[in-house]
Amino acid sequence: MDANRIQFTKIELQIAKYLFKHYREKFNPRQLAKLLSINHAHANKLCNSLTKKLLLKKEEVGNAVYFSFDYKSKLATKFIEYLLALEEREFPKWLSVVLHSLKKFKEHITMGFVFGSSSKSNKFNDVDVFLVYEKTKIRKINKIKKEIRNSQLIEQPIRYVDITEKDILLNKNDKILYNILSENLIFHNPEEYVELIKKCRKQIII
Repeated sequence: MDANRIQFTKIELQIAKYLFKHYREKFNPRQLAKLLSINHAHANKLCNSLTKKLLLKKEEVGNAVYFSFDYKSKLATKFIEYLLALEEREFPKWLSVVLHSLKKFKEHITMGFVFGSSSKSNKFNDVDVFLVYEKTKIRKINKIKKEIRNSQLIEQPIRYVDITEKDILLNKNDKILYNILSENLIFHNPEEYVELIKKCRKQIII
C-alpha cells in the first residue's frame, strides 16, 4: 500500500482508538456497528480497510470474524500515540475549565485522564479524574488538589483515583479498573498510556 495514498475517515479513527483502549476484547463488525450507530456492512468495510492499513488484526472463528488492535505493530502503536495526543485538544467544551485546572498536575504525574459520566455527557454530578504518579509526589499532588478546590472554578466536586503504575499492573484483571482504562479522555502523556496498555495486555488473563 502506497503510504502517500493512505487516508482515514473520522469513523475509522474512532474504531482504531476504541479497539486499542478495549485491550481485553475482540469485536465483530456487528458489535462495532451498534456502538458507532452505523450499519453492519459499513463497519465491516471499515474494519477490513484498517486491517489493510496495518492497524487491526483480523481473526476468523468459524463463520464469525473478529477484529482487534495490532499491538505488536510499531507502526500501529506510533499512530495511536499520535491519535491519543489529540484527545486533549478534543476535550468537550463543558470540561474546558476542568482541563485548565488539571494541567497543574502535569509536572508531577506520569499520566492522567478523565473518566466516567463527565467524559461522555454535559449532564454529570461530579468529575472523575485518574492520576498515575509515584508515592513520593503525594504531598505536591495534595497541594494542587487543595488549590483547585479553593479556586472554586469548578462547580461539581472532583473525585480522584490516585494510583501508581505498579498497582495498576497488580490489579490489571479488575473489571472496574479495566473500565476506567478503556473509557476515558487523556489529558497527559498518551505515550505512557500506550505503553501501559501494552503491558496490561501482555500480562492479562482473558
